[in-house]
Amino acid sequence: MQVEAHQEDNNRGGVYPVQEIEALIEAGAILLDQPLLDNQLQPASLDLRLGDFAYRVRASFLPGPGISVAERLEDVRLHAIDIRDSAVLETGCVYVVPLQEALALPAGVSASANPKSSTGRLDVFTRIIADGVTAFDLIPDGYAGPLYAEICPQTFPIVVRSGTRLSQIRFRRGQPQLDDRALLELHRQQRLVSSEAADIDGGLALSVDLNAGSEGPIGYRAKRHSGVVDVDKPGACAVLDYWEPIHLRGSARLILDPDQFYILASKEAVHVPPAYAAEMVPFNPLVGEFRVHYAGFMDPGFGHAAAGGEGSRVVLEVRSHNVPFILEDGQIIGRLIYEYLSELPRLVYGRDLGSNYQAQGLKLSKHFA
Repeated sequence: MQVEAHQEDNNRGGVYPVQEIEALIEAGAILLDQPLLDNQLQPASLDLRLGDFAYRVRASFLPGPGISVAERLEDVRLHAIDIRDSAVLETGCVYVVPLQEALALPAGVSASANPKSSTGRLDVFTRIIADGVTAFDLIPDGYAGPLYAEICPQTFPIVVRSGTRLSQIRFRRGQPQLDDRALLELHRQQRLVSSEAADIDGGLALSVDLNAGSEGPIGYRAKRHSGVVDVDKPGACAVLDYWEPIHLRGSARLILDPDQFYILASKEAVHVPPAYAAEMVPFNPLVGEFRVHYAGFMDPGFGHAAAGGEGSRVVLEVRSHNVPFILEDGQIIGRLIYEYLSELPRLVYGRDLGSNYQAQGLKLSKHFA
């Protein structure tokens, strides 16, 4: 869809690009405990930083209307962990960490959060909580108050510290999501996926690629009882110490073992033009006993040829539920929602930022080399 068409639709609002997030910071709508880092702003989102202490809690929780997260913490916290230098967060444990960013959003502006790409690929279950909310990762219109990260490492114990960035937040005004008609037109004009016939029903369908040929693995299965991963040290972990490559044997299918974590890739190459933002929405549990583990943001410019990203696949973080499940090549495994930006971004993913996952195929997180 052309920029002119985007401008005509601007009256419906849009996702805030980097320059409007900067304006929110300057206006005091985003409050920072520490100065903004040079690479903390993304084309259409802001990375969120952990504060100085992590609180081990008995169980995950939502505060509910009229109740603050701090009040709930008094009931469920077990002990505090000083993470100013560094600390290990163990698998299977739930932690709540106050963030260095707080909000004082103007009326009409809401926000949503997601794990960063590298966080999801480490199987770290991370969600953002705000005072008085009834849903994770959703910040209501006009919210004023602190933000907290709920963190539960699922496969690898992780090392974090004050300033570690596991989540990102996106701001929006109005209802900027493309309807199916607009998404189909965008698909036709930009050839977003490899197939000529787009499956569009509440989002652009993505399917799993289990037929990579003999050139390499079709995916990776996480090893149990591995070492720790320092989330702030890219390239510090050896792949085979943490992952088992999966190679195609016979038919293009994979039996997912219960409670095992897999990294797979989409069959489709995704394109997010600079005038749009996208999000991978959670998999519908009614069509399979598995889950694409984390929804994820895709910034303007992801897979955009002019930003060095033509042919970018979506990496899928997959976990079966309580029973083994056969995953077939080409099976739909998630859907991609597109939203209008309120204006064209000053930066785009890839070219402007040296992004880790531009033009990717099947790819582990940046921590493995």
